[in-house]
Amino acid sequence: MSQPTNGIPSEYQSAYGGFDGHVGRTFRSSTPSWPARPTPPEGAPNVVIVLVDDLGFADLGCYGSEIRTPNIDRLAGRGLRYANFHVTPLCSPTRAALLTGLNSHAAGMGFVANVDPGFPGYVSEMPRDQPTLAEVFRENGYSTFMLGKWHLSKDSDLSEAGDRGSWPLQRGFDEYFGFMDPMTNLHQPHRLYDGNSVVDVDDYPDGYYLTDNLTDRAERMIKGVKGANPRKPFFMYFAHGAVHAPLHAKPEDIARYRGRYDIGWDRLREERLARQVELGLVPEGTQLPPRNSEQNEDVQPWDDLSPEVQRLFARYMEVYAGMVDNVDQSVGRLMATLEALGELDNTIFIVTSDNGASREGNAQGGSNYRRGATAEPGKTVQDPATLAKDLEMFDEIGSASTWPHYPRGWAMACNTPFRLYKTTTFRGGHQVAMVMSWPDRIDQHGSIVRRAYVHVTDVLPTLVDLIGLQRPEQRHGQPARELDGVPFTATLDDPDASSDHNEQYYECVGNRAFYRDGWEAITYRIPATPFSEERWQLFDIEADPTQITDLAEAHPERVAELAAAWEDAAWRNRVFPLYEGDGMHMLIRPEWEDVLSEPVTFLPGTPTMDRYRSSRMIAGRSFTVVVDWDHQPGDEGVLFAHGGVESGYVLYVEDGQLHFLLNHTSDIHALPPVPLEGASRQVSVELHAPGGGVWDVTLSCDGSPVAKAEGLPQLTGYIPFEGIDVGIDRRSPVSWELYQRRGPFPFTGTLRSVTYVPGDLAPDAAQFLLEEYRALGTALE
Repeated sequence: MSQPTNGIPSEYQSAYGGFDGHVGRTFRSSTPSWPARPTPPEGAPNVVIVLVDDLGFADLGCYGSEIRTPNIDRLAGRGLRYANFHVTPLCSPTRAALLTGLNSHAAGMGFVANVDPGFPGYVSEMPRDQPTLAEVFRENGYSTFMLGKWHLSKDSDLSEAGDRGSWPLQRGFDEYFGFMDPMTNLHQPHRLYDGNSVVDVDDYPDGYYLTDNLTDRAERMIKGVKGANPRKPFFMYFAHGAVHAPLHAKPEDIARYRGRYDIGWDRLREERLARQVELGLVPEGTQLPPRNSEQNEDVQPWDDLSPEVQRLFARYMEVYAGMVDNVDQSVGRLMATLEALGELDNTIFIVTSDNGASREGNAQGGSNYRRGATAEPGKTVQDPATLAKDLEMFDEIGSASTWPHYPRGWAMACNTPFRLYKTTTFRGGHQVAMVMSWPDRIDQHGSIVRRAYVHVTDVLPTLVDLIGLQRPEQRHGQPARELDGVPFTATLDDPDASSDHNEQYYECVGNRAFYRDGWEAITYRIPATPFSEERWQLFDIEADPTQITDLAEAHPERVAELAAAWEDAAWRNRVFPLYEGDGMHMLIRPEWEDVLSEPVTFLPGTPTMDRYRSSRMIAGRSFTVVVDWDHQPGDEGVLFAHGGVESGYVLYVEDGQLHFLLNHTSDIHALPPVPLEGASRQVSVELHAPGGGVWDVTLSCDGSPVAKAEGLPQLTGYIPFEGIDVGIDRRSPVSWELYQRRGPFPFTGTLRSVTYVPGDLAPDAAQFLLEEYRALGTALE
């Protein structure tokens, strides 16, 4: 036998896997040796990033708002406010840039994670070779937690059968609780996930509110890790569903702002700008731009609205303010928990937004967000019938029976003092509030404002630099990419520190911009018009931070320089192909998604089908739903339901009658009820799509037609938002009236199965227009 090394004969070395202690023949004569484990730097802080969805630059008290945000204001008083912090103009791209340190298109997220057109910059998931911020922290010995909105996975992967490679736990988080779609109902969330599992819930208790639930779980995560090992730091990414539409708030939070917005958005902008000057966020003499006037983005003078419209519009903003207030309460609860544990001073808090305030409610808003989002873009006032309906629901706006959004005039006020909104590359789209606090490290407190240009890609490298973390050099055996962001660590101590991030491209749905050393060139995209006809505007940001004076004609050489720089950055970051505005990027899907529009049979007890799979079986097409049952007199309940208060359809039995109704953005269309006088073995509902955006509906019982209706509106886009249920209508109900009487209304009889059979696409379905869209795109190039 060979001479032993560390007591291990050479022929057995491989069995001990490089053990570097001494191994004797007995336990007492052996020297143990343990492999290294990830260890955080000495005194490493906890890190909490709070990302608020669609929060405008001026929506926090410490940024000029009248909304009550004492807890975030307290963080600002214990740290710093950044007055020149930038994200992308859209949610998923900002989230990907934050978590990877890469520009959004380079991170595969040039648009929201609801497309998959086959181009590298729009794959709707982060690169598999790039470590996320959570993976960086975990590799450095941190516990990693995430709450809330993910929105960084492909639509087709958000089911029980989906590829989980881009889910939160697989991207570095030890624990996750939240939702993975772009939005959800805050009173009755459509689909919550606990780790890798869908939460099983039929109905939420009275008074349930998602932000409170997320905060409960966040506190539990903190207490759990600190109870188990007080020395172990944690990283928490808390991505709120608020304040994205639908605007849902608790009654007591809404009531706090009753009457506050009767002054209108014009006065509110003036008040907020005055406070921003007073707080040192913008220079004395900063001018408020005129109301937004761009095509399809214009805002009416408040005083031109009738008193009843003013009253309704003010209500939407009261609900929005209540949502912001509740987010602040959530932050306060996290602060109180950390303070009780003695951890608050050694916790880095970052509070910011993923883009500017949203104009998705268009000019008029509405009690149903989807109605407002799909309204005619140029329409500036509500039609009388819609207005009357919304006024009738006035006191319900913000409750679980509505899916509201505010008119874009409020988004203009929320983005004070900047122009335009989310999705545009003017500063209203991407310049947002950012509060950073770490009392154990940041010496400057109180009214200190930092004016250096900082971009969301800078957060990851700054935390790595500030804490002394080691960033993994590879992921899945592939070398990690060089970061696009740069540390802004110097600005923590030096108010006059300049930024090392001196240039940045922006692109969102065809809107473009390029910033370099205080100058910014911008285009405003009119959909389906030639890019060659777009004109670059030019602004001196140092002298004109609110982008009022276009200097393009005075400095054509600078415009050419910045336009060329944008083109170069676009190629390097995989921005092309540019979005023309025809919706083609939403239609092109990989062939492996074809299975999602194949027939499927649901058995009783099947969990709610995910939103995307459910939509593929009905969108733009005919379909039939066949119910196999053994109905006996006295049986009642829901047979199938698809959707919620936002839109959907449901078939149910009540009081001996069969009912089918369709909810189209809160407008109810019902077939005549059908008496069920005896036993029945099968019921079917056929929805035929003849074209023109409608369905002709036939309800049959045991093979015989018993009720018909023609011209019912098709459900399109993101609606229905909640997926298919069988034998019950879980969570948000298709019919609010039925829910008030019966709750989820589970079926009491024998239900064998429910089968969905997708049919032909409508003759004018958008999928048939792909070649026309390709030709249009070529012409616009």
